[in-house]
Amino acid sequence: QVQLVESGGGSVQAGGSLRLSCAASGYTGSRSCMAWFRQAPGKEREGVAVINTINGRTYYADSVKGRFTISQDNAKNTVYLQMNSLKPEDTALYYCAARSVIGCGTLYGGAFGYWGQGTQVTVSS
Repeated sequence: QVQLVESGGGSVQAGGSLRLSCAASGYTGSRSCMAWFRQAPGKEREGVAVINTINGRTYYADSVKGRFTISQDNAKNTVYLQMNSLKPEDTALYYCAARSVIGCGTLYGGAFGYWGQGTQVTVSS
């Protein structure tokens, strides 16, 4: 079993920054690939960024490239999402997700078996 707890959401103005955290626990093999997803009201869930916690490789959705950075602190079993130059369209409920490392790199939500409860990010214009 894997447990994921997100934190760091909040309300900011456009152009501002936020850092989300995802504290993970449980079997390491099932959380060696970590990702952030988001879902805005009335829209489908969207993959934002993913990190292979073994080799550090990262992948991003085109919509956030150059603005968001996913990173990890293995000592703290925590994955972060640094979000800069935020836009109103980034407003969503952000979820942390985990899976095994095999095939890590996809932003397809169906590939992830473990999910956090979500943290709200609101960006005002």
